Amino acid sequence: MSTIIDAENPKLASETKGVSFGEDVVDNESFNTDSRRTAMRDAANKQKSIRHDIEFSERKFNIKTLPADMQRVYKQLADKHGEVYGLLWIFSVRTAVELHRGWHMPLLTSKILQQIKDKFEMRMTWNLGVFKLIFRVDDGAFEIHRKVPFDYDSEFQDLYTKTAAALVEGRIDVHEALLHQTEIKKGMHTAKSGLLFQRNYPGRLLVYPWQAATCAIIFFGGSYNDAGVAAICGFVAGLLEWGIGAIGGDFKILNDFIVGISTGIIASLFFQYESPTYCLKAIFLGTLYWFFYGTAFVIGILEIIAGELETGVTRFVAVAIKTFVLSLGAAFGMYMIMQDPNPYDTWYEQKNNCGNDNYFTTEDWARILMYLLCSGAALAQYRFPIVNYWRGLAVQLAGYEVQYQMQQWLTTDDDFLDNAISNVVGAVAAVFASELIAYVVDNVLWYYNARILQRKDGGKLGSFFFGVSAFFVRLNHYFFLGRKSDYEILELDKKLRQQRVELYDSSHSREAITLEPKEEALMREAIISSEPVSTWSILMPAVYQLVPGSMIANLWFNSIFPPETESPENDVFSILMVISTSLALGLLLGFAITRHFGLFVHSFTNKFEEGKEEMEYNNDYRKQVMAFAKCDDPRERREESLRAEAGSLIES
Repeated sequence: MSTIIDAENPKLASETKGVSFGEDVVDNESFNTDSRRTAMRDAANKQKSIRHDIEFSERKFNIKTLPADMQRVYKQLADKHGEVYGLLWIFSVRTAVELHRGWHMPLLTSKILQQIKDKFEMRMTWNLGVFKLIFRVDDGAFEIHRKVPFDYDSEFQDLYTKTAAALVEGRIDVHEALLHQTEIKKGMHTAKSGLLFQRNYPGRLLVYPWQAATCAIIFFGGSYNDAGVAAICGFVAGLLEWGIGAIGGDFKILNDFIVGISTGIIASLFFQYESPTYCLKAIFLGTLYWFFYGTAFVIGILEIIAGELETGVTRFVAVAIKTFVLSLGAAFGMYMIMQDPNPYDTWYEQKNNCGNDNYFTTEDWARILMYLLCSGAALAQYRFPIVNYWRGLAVQLAGYEVQYQMQQWLTTDDDFLDNAISNVVGAVAAVFASELIAYVVDNVLWYYNARILQRKDGGKLGSFFFGVSAFFVRLNHYFFLGRKSDYEILELDKKLRQQRVELYDSSHSREAITLEPKEEALMREAIISSEPVSTWSILMPAVYQLVPGSMIANLWFNSIFPPETESPENDVFSILMVISTSLALGLLLGFAITRHFGLFVHSFTNKFEEGKEEMEYNNDYRKQVMAFAKCDDPRERREESLRAEAGSLIES
């Protein structure tokens, strides 16, 4: 690791020219005295990131790429308060829109907007509804409205959060932040594997049958044959969604209903003309799992508990209706095919085909394997970076296995307390696992980024973690899984070290570190990527798996095909409240534990780690911004931003 000299101290810099920069040594016969060695060590303690020594070319964000209404507001703000003020407001709006689309959690988006507002003293307010967003600036003089549908996206959650954090910390300017946002939307910071397989059609079509088949088995008691039919239904559903999205207009509004009908028709054809041994429930729910946003039920309850009654109740009702529309569409599809027996009799006849034991239900290891396959499909649906699948799978498995084992231990026939308790404990386990993984990843990557950006040496521990991280970067690049830019940044390291050695060599003519435009872009990406990991980008797919929306749809089918005898299991609202509220309470409890008590290993191991102050700062920041447990009431919030609350800013 290179020893970085404080260029703002000419005297110190001149005394230390010709010193050792990690493995790179500049020969200097005069560097033999103890005083020179002491000066070098003192300089190392005052080191700064290499970005301070790079002469970046100036880039400007093109305002003309914005919608007309935002251009008009920008011009007014720029004339009154200056260009930077106007651009900061543009950045805030774009950040809120994309985060709202990517995770659809106004409480967390508001926290990030509040950081920007406090840091740059912005006179802006906002109202983030379920779909409609309102942004006001200059004490309400200007107002912008946006309607944003949700489309869960774990990668974008993480990238947009990191971009905002880098801007607030002053590591990039607002022009670079806006340009980086544009590049994210274009897919320039997504691995090619993600673009081909998860983000774009036709590659994304493969995820639909993958998820439908595995969910039919692991969640809904389907057989191998049921999984095969569900895969066919899933592929057709993907084709329909792709085509309807391309057509747009009124057809897009009818997407759920059309997908439901197609699923009902295909499954009923197999049942009617191929074999009456299929479990239609497993096929329906496994296929429509993609479209049932069970996460939204939990988020709605979270918002209600946090005091956001308007958005919470609206979200809860909206997703309940969406689920019912999908279920009703499947029932209509059945009606089109089933004549003898009729759809009602068929529905109760096919239930005898469900829940039969198979290899994936009798063997624990096979059950876990099938769950992981299903979870992988959920990660692909959420556009989770493929190289980070292990993070998502670990959190999903922790939540599921704790929930499953607790359910088996507490199973009762008289009430739903077993469901409620297992949901609470499972959600706590998922939050704990996500915080632990985010903590480990942040601390390991801190050493890697410290080496790449030449912030700290890190000693032997730093060299070890850098070597491990570099190995996986090269491995992912070899198999075309990771971002090409990650590999190119790693390869750029040697050139940067050489130029920095020359910069601080008194016998060399170099006056600054100069890079090609592509290399500058790589360094900017490295700076932004070094920000803390977003916990929710890891956790949200696990919440999705803990409360499969298809379970709620199963309750709606009891409304469409009411059983002859009354049963507590037919009370849709009661069961819905038990599932959603227990999971919401589990998430709140999990965040409260990790936020206020932390991890014992966190405080213990950092005593022996170099850079402890910045590591604690990053972890405290992540917990504050990503947790619901902390109230965001402006009357209770101190004037400084959440970044300032996490600790004093670290010069890097």
